[in-house]
Amino acid sequence: MERIRVLVFPCGAENALEIHTALKDVMNIELYGASSRDDHGTYVFKRCDTSLPDFRDPDFLPRFTGMLERDAIDVIMPTHDDLALFLARHQPRFKARVAVPGEEQARIARSKRATYALFADTGFTPKVYADADAVEKYPVFMKPDEGQGGKGSRTVRDANELGDLSGMVLTELLPGEELTVDCFSDRHGELRFIGPRTRSRIFGGISVRTATAGMTPEMEHIARTIHDRMHLRGLWYFQLKRSAEGAWKLLEVSVRTAGSMGLYRALGINFPLLTVYDLLDLDVSITCNTGGMEMDRALTNRFRSGLSYDVAYVDYDETLIKDGHVNWNAMLYVYNARAHGKRLRLITKHDGDLAESLREHAIHEGLFEEIIHLRPDERKSAHIRDTDRAIFIDNAFKERAEVQRVHRMPVFDVDAIPALIDWRE
Repeated sequence: MERIRVLVFPCGAENALEIHTALKDVMNIELYGASSRDDHGTYVFKRCDTSLPDFRDPDFLPRFTGMLERDAIDVIMPTHDDLALFLARHQPRFKARVAVPGEEQARIARSKRATYALFADTGFTPKVYADADAVEKYPVFMKPDEGQGGKGSRTVRDANELGDLSGMVLTELLPGEELTVDCFSDRHGELRFIGPRTRSRIFGGISVRTATAGMTPEMEHIARTIHDRMHLRGLWYFQLKRSAEGAWKLLEVSVRTAGSMGLYRALGINFPLLTVYDLLDLDVSITCNTGGMEMDRALTNRFRSGLSYDVAYVDYDETLIKDGHVNWNAMLYVYNARAHGKRLRLITKHDGDLAESLREHAIHEGLFEEIIHLRPDERKSAHIRDTDRAIFIDNAFKERAEVQRVHRMPVFDVDAIPALIDWRE
């Protein structure tokens, strides 16, 4: 199969990072990122263009189309609801396929009022109040008609708290638990997968702790009704919340990737990949591992350094080996450095048979262009050369301080190793 060029736009959002993780290791996928600003996407996408104007700018479309043609993009994966609607509307201008079911589907998904109107007769939408006079009892819930991540949403406890209702939707208060349901529909009009998951911990409107949840007939009915009425294709998801009576009520539908779809990816359901293949009219097979899964997310550090070097001198004991075991974080650096053309030299005062220790820990000697095994009384600084293009990594402060004093070269403790890794793929 020929390489499939996939553009993630904008590429710095949490759900964009999920797409990156889902696709970066697929052998026939070539990933591209784009944004209208320099954000986290530049730390993880090897091919990243941040020169585009905002999509509402008059100059956006010609420049975006030019970028698509320059990079021969096959599939565009939008990561924001407004952009999904905009690109779906302009799909005829692009040779690339936009990973959105269609303009009408994106329009309905973007508006909670339109979503609730479409499913008003189903019994699974919350009660919607046209205005303040229609409210029967408080508290009620108010949220933007076009919004995401809970931004601008709040509980209203009496009429005095209502304020301006323009652009807002007023509904009954749903006090129960909340679920997200990840789905995939194929090009033949079949709903192929339904995956409920909890929203156990929320941070900034994002579900950062989520676990697989059991499917019920009620959930499946809601999923199939949404699929049938909206004529969905590719990945999509919807959110549910229990009413005071215990019934599941629809909060919203979205036709873009959810950042926590990685939960089901861990069980074999790679939603972005399934969507790319389906968009290119390829039939897909789906297998999901049994058993529950839980995922927790947190802010992750990525670094971009002005440091330029060719050679890394790396210590062994308590650097590559920690507490008698391989320090996998340090070994990640070793392989990452080799992949980026760095030359590695192991320098150690290991007490014992170093070759045997390397074999015991399954560390191949071929990872290093040179292995420097010193006596305890020897100074590492005396065996370091190429100092103008070299760095030194060692857990011992005394060793680092001496090397830095003698050679005036960059030195790093083990805790700083992640800052030396180039994560772009």
